[in-house]
Amino acid sequence: MRGMRYGAGLAILAAGLLACGEEAPPDAALPGVVVEDVVARDLEERIEATGELIARNRALIAAEVGGRITELIVDEGNLVAEGDAVLAIDPERRQLELADAQARLAEVEAAAAEAEREHARIRKLHDEGVASVARLDQAETQLRLARSRRDAAGAQLGVARRALEDARVRAPFAGVISERRVSVGEFVQPGMPLFELVAMDPLEAEFHLPEADASRVREGQEVALRVAPHPGQVFAARVGFVSPTVDPGTHTLLVRAVVANPDGRLRPGLFAAVDLGVARRAEVAMIPEEAVLQRADGQVAFRLGAERRVQRLVIQTGVHRDGEVEVTQGLAVGDRIVVRGHYALVDGAQVDPRTPAGEPVSDVAGGPEPPQATR
Repeated sequence: MRGMRYGAGLAILAAGLLACGEEAPPDAALPGVVVEDVVARDLEERIEATGELIARNRALIAAEVGGRITELIVDEGNLVAEGDAVLAIDPERRQLELADAQARLAEVEAAAAEAEREHARIRKLHDEGVASVARLDQAETQLRLARSRRDAAGAQLGVARRALEDARVRAPFAGVISERRVSVGEFVQPGMPLFELVAMDPLEAEFHLPEADASRVREGQEVALRVAPHPGQVFAARVGFVSPTVDPGTHTLLVRAVVANPDGRLRPGLFAAVDLGVARRAEVAMIPEEAVLQRADGQVAFRLGAERRVQRLVIQTGVHRDGEVEVTQGLAVGDRIVVRGHYALVDGAQVDPRTPAGEPVSDVAGGPEPPQATR
């Protein structure tokens, strides 16, 4: 009897509400979400990277002649100009070898001249019928041998001159002697490393950019460098090399910028902060960062569609600015997306969309507000 009276009471209450014209709350069965439009904005972003200073020229200079080190002209840490002598490998011995080669050449040149005179005399006698053909052939053979010896002696003289030049090892380019590997009195063979030379002016800043920035860098572009030993100071550089290919492993682009270093304050091996300036892009699709969910299949957003149903989309994003994120793939400007209340949503779910101010949102297909349910 008590249960019957309780059920009758509910029925009477419901009948009373209907008689008074009261309506049930709209969309009581639908999850409430906040939606916003994908908007187009003009972006200004700085292209920055971290790189390393490297020497444009760096060489390990080796001996080209054998002998004993007789003089160290320049030591480690010293600046040298292109062509400056750094050390000597027994140049006196090479001078003696040169004098011997010159004497040898003079000797064979005299012999060649004598062979030419003898050949001319025998030919004249042959023409007069006095000398035989065999005697003429012998004179011609002697003349060819004398000329060959003269040519060989001339070549040996050239080798001796070159050895005398190589006995004084010179810097192939301007730079700093960063390492010396030999001492006075040490005997060296051709090919043995002697010292390392590093060019200090100019240097290069080597860095990598993401493939998305590949179209924003070009040769000749001015860049700014900052290094830790000189805080607050900016060094001007200019892009000198842009790799024609993107590294398939890292999806980055190799870039080198040339920086002048006349006072030697910059050193190879220093880390450098590289600023390539501002890149401007117009009409970039932007959405609130809170609209993006991280899921197993990537970054996800929910787009509001017809009949207030949402569509789950995997999107690609770009730069982040002031609470918004760039959408590079998956959404277009004007799309309406869910920014709050979407953590439990599934693809195709029907929702009760509201603006950030709490006002109802019409269907994105352009239809009127759906009728509110009544009870």
